[in-house]
Amino acid sequence: MGHQRYIDWVNERIATSPGRIVLLFLVVTVAFTGGLSAIETETGQQQFIEDLDSYETFQDIQRDFGASFGESTTTTTLLQQDDNALSKQSLVQSLRAQERLADADGMRVSETSSPARQVARTLDPDATTLGAQLTVLEGATEREVAQAVRTTAETNPGFTSSVSEDFNREAASASVTESTVTHDAAEIDNREERARDIVGTVGGDIRVLGSTPNTITTSLGIVLPAAFVLIVTFLLIAYRDLVDLALGVVAIVMALIWTFGFIGFADIPFNPLLVSVPPLLIAVGIDFGIHVVNRYREARAEGRDIVDAMDVTNRQVLVAFGIVTGTTVIGFLSNLVSAFPPNRDFGLVAAVGIVFTFLIFGIFLPAAKVYIDRLRERYPVPTFSQEPLGSEDSAFGRLLSGGVSIAKRTPVIFLLVVLVSTTVVGGYATGVSTEFDAEDLQPAEETPDFLQYLGPLAPPESFQSIENRNLRDRHFDQEEQVIVYVEGDLRRDDALESLNRASRNPPDEIEGEGREAEVTSLVTLVRDRAEQDPQFRALVSRNDHNDNGIPDDNLPVIYDALAESGQLDQFLSEDRRSTQVIYTADGTATNAEIAAAGDEVAGNYRADASPTGIAIVFNAAGALILDTVIQSLLITLVGSSLFLVGIYWILEGKPSLGVANIIPIAVAVVALVATMRFVGIDFNAINGSILAITVGLGTDYAVHVVHRFADERESMALEPALRRTVVGTGGALTGSMLTTVGGIGVLVLALNPVIGNFGLLTALSVVYAYLASMFILPSVLVVWDRLRRYDGASGTVADTIFPWTDEPGVTTDQRPAKAATEGDK
Repeated sequence: MGHQRYIDWVNERIATSPGRIVLLFLVVTVAFTGGLSAIETETGQQQFIEDLDSYETFQDIQRDFGASFGESTTTTTLLQQDDNALSKQSLVQSLRAQERLADADGMRVSETSSPARQVARTLDPDATTLGAQLTVLEGATEREVAQAVRTTAETNPGFTSSVSEDFNREAASASVTESTVTHDAAEIDNREERARDIVGTVGGDIRVLGSTPNTITTSLGIVLPAAFVLIVTFLLIAYRDLVDLALGVVAIVMALIWTFGFIGFADIPFNPLLVSVPPLLIAVGIDFGIHVVNRYREARAEGRDIVDAMDVTNRQVLVAFGIVTGTTVIGFLSNLVSAFPPNRDFGLVAAVGIVFTFLIFGIFLPAAKVYIDRLRERYPVPTFSQEPLGSEDSAFGRLLSGGVSIAKRTPVIFLLVVLVSTTVVGGYATGVSTEFDAEDLQPAEETPDFLQYLGPLAPPESFQSIENRNLRDRHFDQEEQVIVYVEGDLRRDDALESLNRASRNPPDEIEGEGREAEVTSLVTLVRDRAEQDPQFRALVSRNDHNDNGIPDDNLPVIYDALAESGQLDQFLSEDRRSTQVIYTADGTATNAEIAAAGDEVAGNYRADASPTGIAIVFNAAGALILDTVIQSLLITLVGSSLFLVGIYWILEGKPSLGVANIIPIAVAVVALVATMRFVGIDFNAINGSILAITVGLGTDYAVHVVHRFADERESMALEPALRRTVVGTGGALTGSMLTTVGGIGVLVLALNPVIGNFGLLTALSVVYAYLASMFILPSVLVVWDRLRRYDGASGTVADTIFPWTDEPGVTTDQRPAKAATEGDK
């Protein structure tokens, strides 16, 4: 066969020059270390949504209305918690914190806003500076402050939005207040840390809200050592030899260095999803390593010498590794259709890493094994157990052969039960939900207690910024915004009237009074300025033909006069061809409901109008998650099926073996999705690729069984071929499954719960694929063998029902099988 000459070429190099191969791979490893220092991390929700149309609309708004959304300023949010955060003492502390922040060198504070400032202005309208307001509050009595709080709440509608929902107007009390400090700079070194130090000097419980912590490095610092310890433990059990253990560990480390080096050289940002790549590569590498060592030991146990044993091993496992690599790469690369850039990066990195793993464990490890074993023959290198995992006579072997026993007795009935069960479970699985939530990308408020025993690797006991955000979420009514980006010639006489008409009769999800939506726009800017400025009011009146307070003539003149307020550029672009209209939405409505409301209000505009906002962007992302899941799954299933059909046609002349190979994986996929619904795990931006990964990794187990069966069936009858396959390969598969589950399962230790769920689901997918390959696949192979007889003759359905018998009184294992002479017809 054509592929055999390549395997023979590799085997010849391994036999004649194992040391050179080892040296070559070590040199390449050193070269890849150069990319490690170039790796940069990326976190946060923006990386997942930056390609969405609704987010691009949001960016258009940032570009056109920079005064409101631009990057020239940044803000610090302060949360103050107390029995009564509106008491005189708390308000004084709040003002003092703002004053000290404003006076601090380098903080570049341009503005502050807070309930304390509003109350002080109620006490003395002439107190416009922080110092004057602080003096006013310090000189007022508790009764005067309480009355000022009540008055401020009545006269200033915006006051209640900065105090907690438990605000009691009669008692003039609230448990939490929120203040905002604006800095006249996009970036300030150590802004949050410096702000915490400053506000900590005024007393009371005043907190800096803080940004979401970057836990990627910390998670890797926990996950990788834990995976390493588990892997070494499992390998020690599987290999029972320190030298083989060391070779396996070295190969794993090399695969990781190559992959991380590639990330650095390719300038791919290390995002949270890539935390799962090292455990995945470790898992696949361990699987490959166990198969190489176990098959080599089987050959050595048969009395073969080192070179002959490795030649037999590579002839079998290298082809299987190639098939596994192909299907796994297809599974990972299916993520390239994802709408989310981090998922695309994950798919590319994982696919490249799997190829590296194939090369290292398919070529380097066998060469190193031959080199070391030759040294063992010449020098007293310590040697421990060299027995393969599992034998037909052992209790473990009998346990592994359970699937063979079922296949021997009732393969068809068993597969019918599996089909019906899978169909029912599949119907249940269709109820799994999808979501996109910013909280998916955040760590939990408190880290598990057991992680504190990790010494220098221990994460913080809690994340203050997450605790602060949860505090705000609990105490403040979280309103949503729908922002409509309107494009058109806003100098037309009817432009403002058109904006006003579009805000009438809003849907229920949009806040409003009567038939008017609650909006902030050019129209509200005109009205507010007219109320405060008599001269501007007169200008509007002269150009308002229907006397409704909205000018419908000479709009360029109106805009020029309005520009003096310094707010026009927040709502009108420089070329006066775009504007934003900000709607207030019901914070209790779902993202889908708010998105539908956004589409409805945008449809009211006569010009081009596009809705955006956090809820709308997240809703669009959530909808794309399901599309990504379905697309990547279909690509993986179809691609893997075609690949397997083609490769078995080329290698064995029997393309239908590829179909048999994919059946247990389909069962594993259905079981995994049903489990997700049962335990309440939704598809999200992180685990949206899990089904493609399930197919990619799960095919590994089925491939080893099918390929070994095809190889053994060439020289023996059906039952002994199947039993030897399942017991011999099953021992390696069991060790591989345990190490894979342990290696990937450590992701539950990641600080982001969603990464932990990803690890849990991946580990479950491996378990399901293993069980399907060990207990369902044998019956599939029996049915396949009986329908498509191995000597090329066609079988019948009836042949599959009667166990192991071709002729009356003659069992299959009593006569040798013929070598295949022709392919499937």
